[in-house]
Amino acid sequence: MAKILIVDDQDMMRDSLAATLVREGHEVVAAYDGQIALQRLGEKKFDLMLTDLRMPKMTGLELLTEAKKIRPDMPVVLMTAFATVQTAVEAMKQGAYDYIQKPFDGEELKLLIERTLEHARLRVENQTLRGVVESMNAPRPLVGDGAVMMQVKRRIELVGKSNATVLIRGPSGTGKEVASRAIHIASERRDRPFLAVNCAALSESLLESELFGHEKGAFTGADRVRRGRFELADGGTLLLDEISEIAPGLQAKLLRVLQENAFERVGSSVTQQVDVRVIATSNRDLEQAVHEGKFREDLFYRLNVVPIELPALRDRAEDIPDLVRHFLSNIARRDRAPFRHIEPEAVRVLQKYHWPGNVRELQNLIERAVILETDPGVIRAETIAPWLKMPGEARGGSGMEQLAGKPLEEVEKHVILSTLERFKGHRVKTAGALGIGVRTLGMKIKKWKEVGEFAET
Repeated sequence: MAKILIVDDQDMMRDSLAATLVREGHEVVAAYDGQIALQRLGEKKFDLMLTDLRMPKMTGLELLTEAKKIRPDMPVVLMTAFATVQTAVEAMKQGAYDYIQKPFDGEELKLLIERTLEHARLRVENQTLRGVVESMNAPRPLVGDGAVMMQVKRRIELVGKSNATVLIRGPSGTGKEVASRAIHIASERRDRPFLAVNCAALSESLLESELFGHEKGAFTGADRVRRGRFELADGGTLLLDEISEIAPGLQAKLLRVLQENAFERVGSSVTQQVDVRVIATSNRDLEQAVHEGKFREDLFYRLNVVPIELPALRDRAEDIPDLVRHFLSNIARRDRAPFRHIEPEAVRVLQKYHWPGNVRELQNLIERAVILETDPGVIRAETIAPWLKMPGEARGGSGMEQLAGKPLEEVEKHVILSTLERFKGHRVKTAGALGIGVRTLGMKIKKWKEVGEFAET
């Protein structure tokens, strides 16, 4: 059902049109001249205006011009018994969607109305989707003006002016991909592609195809030629996320690309030349991986041209107020809701927490607070404080006492394993409670398994 405004100075025509459209289920308002129509447009939003061309006081074209000032997105259809090519061209120039020539039958009118309304619906839908895509692709800022983050931002600004390979390291959830995009935006490649590959999510064979592409028939299921990420990112930037998870055989091929900007698709002997700036990230100790023989030393040095270390959130607590305001603003804009404030005591509670999931955990907690806070005006400390207790703290604090003075890595491990136990080994629930990704949780468990510090129950 649509809301339609009909404008015609002839009573019989106006009433007949209204009756026809009402039978089709539309809500109809009728006006006998342009001035009345403009008044109605000011009072109410309409999905469509159907107006006669020749009317006293104000013509249909004059009404069209004024109506567009009030409702610029509303489609307008003109009715005329004196249609000419010149009339049609003039109507389209002034913003009419279409026109229909009198006399016309009911079916002709209904089809035109349906087509016009569908066009308007698709236009609104397209605008909405474009806004969503732009929002998704918009560069996310590195939030925080503390001393540590200002040093990171200065490093990003400097490296952005070069084409050097960058290695960004830091715990999971600290914003390594955000920093990678910031480097791309700061470079002369900003108008070229920025692509990312999660090296931990794919097997060796799939990752090789993802990076370098493959020829038709290169392996079972390769039914067509596929361009890899290096080709697709030509002229731009390629982010290799969690670079430490690349298998040794693939590390040699990656080293060649970094040294020579050349590679072959899987199943091909033709060398491809590309110009790609590589940024790699890792949350693991790559020097230790080199020492253990799990990561090529020459590849490490080739990646580590410009190192950037992202700090854990617990090491930059002064940035938490800015991060909280940033997340609250994003949520309000996304949900088209009023901006929620947070009381100072709640911020102080957040600043005292150890944040094993880092910025990602904080973001998840703020969204949870916006949803579950019962006070419509402000997010309170008593709302969020229960979510920040360490495992064992609810039993008199013994868990915290036992962990006091322990290395942070051991504390993180205790938190993760205790939460995993609480959810009976359910990894999705555990990751959600900790504010980290399921993949990140799986990687940590895999690491502990390798050294015999974890066993499935």
